[in-house]
Amino acid sequence: MKTHHDLDVWKFSIELVEDIYQVSMHFPKEEIYGLTSQLRRAAVSIPSNIAEGAARQSNKEFIQFLYIALGSLSEVETQVFIALKLGFIQNIDKINSKIVDIKKMLLGLIKYIKGRHIE
Repeated sequence: MKTHHDLDVWKFSIELVEDIYQVSMHFPKEEIYGLTSQLRRAAVSIPSNIAEGAARQSNKEFIQFLYIALGSLSEVETQVFIALKLGFIQNIDKINSKIVDIKKMLLGLIKYIKGRHIE
């Protein structure tokens, strides 16, 4: 039986979480309860929602959680941009590249599941 562990999008989103934690370790200490916390929670939400959706009984529910993961990914994208503008991050190319890849994978998985017409 396949699980979320078998999904490349879940694996790549875990890598993104690792990247976010690494880069946010260098944010100012006064941001620990602000942007640092919000960015980390949004990043963790991506693979968490993929996993929760994969555990659901219906494709409709799975798709719903994939869309939530997509929303969290957009939050991360915005918060990384804010961190760049505030000077907390110098280069966001690596993170942005992963964000783009994960977005494509999520949308592709949603399209695939919708095309299967299986409940």
